[in-house]
Amino acid sequence: GENYLLIKIPLCIPFFFFGCAAARIGAVKQQVAAAPAAGTAAARAQRARAVRPLRAAEPARQPVSASAAAAPAAAPVAEDAAAAAVDAPAPAVDYEALAQELQGASPLEIMDRALAMFGSDIAIAFSGAEDVALIEYAKLTGRPFRVFSLDTGRLNPETYQLFDKVEKHYGIRIEYMFPDAGEVQALVRAKGLFSFYEDGHQECCRARKVRPLRRALRGLRAWITGQRKDQSPGTRAAIPVVQVDPSFEGLAGGAGSLVKWNPVANVDGKDVWTFLRAMDVPVNALHAQGYVSIGCEPCTRPVLPGQHEREGRWWWEDAKAKECGLHKGNIDDQGGAAAAAAHKAGGANGNGSAGAPDIFESSGVVSLTRAGVENLLRLESRAEPWLVVLYAPWCPFCQAMEASYLELAERLGGAGGGVKVGKFRADGEQKAFAQQELQLQSFPTILLFPSRTARPIKYPSEKRDVDSLLAFVNSLR
Repeated sequence: GENYLLIKIPLCIPFFFFGCAAARIGAVKQQVAAAPAAGTAAARAQRARAVRPLRAAEPARQPVSASAAAAPAAAPVAEDAAAAAVDAPAPAVDYEALAQELQGASPLEIMDRALAMFGSDIAIAFSGAEDVALIEYAKLTGRPFRVFSLDTGRLNPETYQLFDKVEKHYGIRIEYMFPDAGEVQALVRAKGLFSFYEDGHQECCRARKVRPLRRALRGLRAWITGQRKDQSPGTRAAIPVVQVDPSFEGLAGGAGSLVKWNPVANVDGKDVWTFLRAMDVPVNALHAQGYVSIGCEPCTRPVLPGQHEREGRWWWEDAKAKECGLHKGNIDDQGGAAAAAAHKAGGANGNGSAGAPDIFESSGVVSLTRAGVENLLRLESRAEPWLVVLYAPWCPFCQAMEASYLELAERLGGAGGGVKVGKFRADGEQKAFAQQELQLQSFPTILLFPSRTARPIKYPSEKRDVDSLLAFVNSLR
């Protein structure tokens, strides 16, 4: 009995350790046995090889034990176990329930859960301040992690310097994704370097950001973003901390194949900065120059104190157009159906005069004809300043500001107000005139005609609440 035990123990130890280690490595790398049966394992292995270029240097793995390395005879058994692990369907996860469970969790707890669940098949999308915080949280978990970034070719020099500082600070290599050179070349040759100022940024962002991101995500089962609810209250207010990605596909392919984690979804921007300062981590030097939300150089500018951070991005477009497409699945598009109907009724350029009911109807709002507007333009001195909204009744953004504009009209038209409030329907046949003479780029456009200045002044902000509009009028009247 004693001799049997002395012989059995050293034989089972190598099998035990090597089997566990190899199974663990197989699960991380998604290896398949040398000759698996045709089916799911082979398909996954082929897909994994196709997306293999998206791999970053990650913190060193724990070495396999010496006893495991000394037992090559156990390898076939371990490979079979790894293949079986790949073939076995993962238990279904209810991510809506998980999001509810983690709703009150800290970013560190959420990050730890994400890395624990997905291992090396998850990566942090890195571009700005929130993403430095994500990397810091990942480091604090003590788990291996990966980081990737989109190099659009039009970033600020300070952003490239940040990439270098982050790599050195954390001892990592960021996995950079680049746009297709041929696609960018064709776009620039056809439309020029700055076409997005004229017809919107979506086409450029698709080429330089969205498609490279799609390629990156096809090599992952999950990704981690720095989205926050307060970044853009009009479009990101409903971001969960974890979700099945509604827009992109992951490694397995098809709908539902990618999970998206947003660990700082419930964190205020000021709290993110408090954390960054406390941890003494690298940040973009542009923040010290008034930049808050930072993207490509031509589409980013500083904001003034009190302005929302997204007002520094794509400032020539409406609030709900201020998404590049990376997080389109999280956009709260309450006006989406209305916008689609408007587009259908008004044509591709929004020039139609569809039969939508009129808006801004009130005794305090003067409905101006083209002749009335032309008269305002000719006057170099007016008895009273005028505030005029250029609108289209089918436009969901015009509809959304109706209540605040009517309240503003009551306040400006009351005792001591001294400002006339008007409206001018600028779609259909009037659109070309409004674009040429009234600075119309999108609906709604708000103009102030001061009493002693000939040229109207365009309201530059996307904040269309009563207080913001009133501050604009009072500062220039």
